[in-house]
Amino acid sequence: MKRILFIALWAAISLCNFAQAKYVFYFIGDGMGHNQVLSAEMYRSALAGEPLGRVQTLMTTFPYSGSASTYSKSNGITDSAAAGTCLATGSKTTNGTLGLDEKGNKLTTIAEDLKAHGWGVGIMTTVAIDHATPAAFYAHVEKRNEYYKIGKQLCNSHFDFFGGAGFHYPEGKHDDKPENLYRKAEQAGYVIAHGYDEAQALMSDSAAQDKKMILVQATDDQGAKHGDNLPYAIDRKEGDLTLAQIVSTAIPFLEERYERWFMMVEGGMIDYACHGDDAATSIGEVWDMDEAMQQAYAFYKQHPEETLIIVTADHETGGLALGNSDYTLHLDQLQYQKCSSWALSDQIQKLFDDNKKPSWAQVQAIYMEQLGLWTEVELTDEEEDELKATYKSVIEHKSKDVKTMYKTINKLGDAGIAMLNKKAHVGWTTRAHSAHAVPIFAIGAGAQYFTGWHDNTEIVPLIRKAIKEYN
Repeated sequence: MKRILFIALWAAISLCNFAQAKYVFYFIGDGMGHNQVLSAEMYRSALAGEPLGRVQTLMTTFPYSGSASTYSKSNGITDSAAAGTCLATGSKTTNGTLGLDEKGNKLTTIAEDLKAHGWGVGIMTTVAIDHATPAAFYAHVEKRNEYYKIGKQLCNSHFDFFGGAGFHYPEGKHDDKPENLYRKAEQAGYVIAHGYDEAQALMSDSAAQDKKMILVQATDDQGAKHGDNLPYAIDRKEGDLTLAQIVSTAIPFLEERYERWFMMVEGGMIDYACHGDDAATSIGEVWDMDEAMQQAYAFYKQHPEETLIIVTADHETGGLALGNSDYTLHLDQLQYQKCSSWALSDQIQKLFDDNKKPSWAQVQAIYMEQLGLWTEVELTDEEEDELKATYKSVIEHKSKDVKTMYKTINKLGDAGIAMLNKKAHVGWTTRAHSAHAVPIFAIGAGAQYFTGWHDNTEIVPLIRKAIKEYN
């Protein structure tokens, strides 16, 4: 009898240890509410001829799921700095603040905690590496737009791997005698990889084996000013750096150096697309993050009892609604959009720059080519008149530009995207954030803790519970 009890006790202890998370993938879809995920799935279902079914993203196949509220300490609707801080520390703060509480006291992030306990840490994104969400894991500043100050804190973070578009202002903007942040990073022990191919070469370079890595896009002329963002998936060209490539580089990089590691991966351009009320581009960004998630899932399948993958969002952006009239959706109409609202706006603006007063036929030709309006998507006479009225107002200089969070776009480009959204029966309530709840999906060691309704303050404590580092 004693022997049976001993064996049972040993099995229970072994199972407990077996379920401890040693590898944590923390995916954050910036601006990704429930409807951003659902629209991505329903869009591909429509293209596959399954209007009543779903072609699922990887995240919605995970066995555990829930939702989280996102309000900040100061506002019912959070910004990315306050939300990122909460997702990094478990503590709410005021909008615009990174890594500090509402009184200005420093908050320690889970990434900083784990690094201090000997874990490897990687932070990666599709936007700038000093942007609000990635910065929330290593920076402590009163204002999220203190990019140069944030960049200096990145260099001093001692984290092992960063990946993304680069620094917003590597040369500084307001400092009297700024030091180039890439040079400062190199002095701190980082090797800078410009693009995926260079990163792979450095991975096998013996001279770089004791270095930490910052992987950024190869050039600064791929749709980004400075290091603001990687190209949208819908605008991507061959050779552009992708989030999946960053994750696939970070996994072996950390695996070779550490027995345990933590990785935050942000799909940051979902938010950018939704600030522009651009459904097709948002859908592309959700699927783009899903491709990066496939890299983590492949690793999970090799280490299922020791790996935790959690997916959530900092907030929802745009107030996305699926349905704007009757009980139908026509998301398949979005397949005819060939570029983002940013790229469309640039094309139309170039038309104005070259012609001063281009004809309606010239503008209409761009709509046809890039959005499929008239050629693939039928418009009523009233809808065509609506676009013509916008054209007339722009020509007469009554209205030209639309200011969104990250880019000022030509009103004609914006009007074309809005028309295609309308034809797809997609609606938007805002160009800013909303108070919508955001999804949580989890698989692996400790994933069961993430079911049901949560506040975003609970996510970091639950990750800590899954790894049992602070119990």
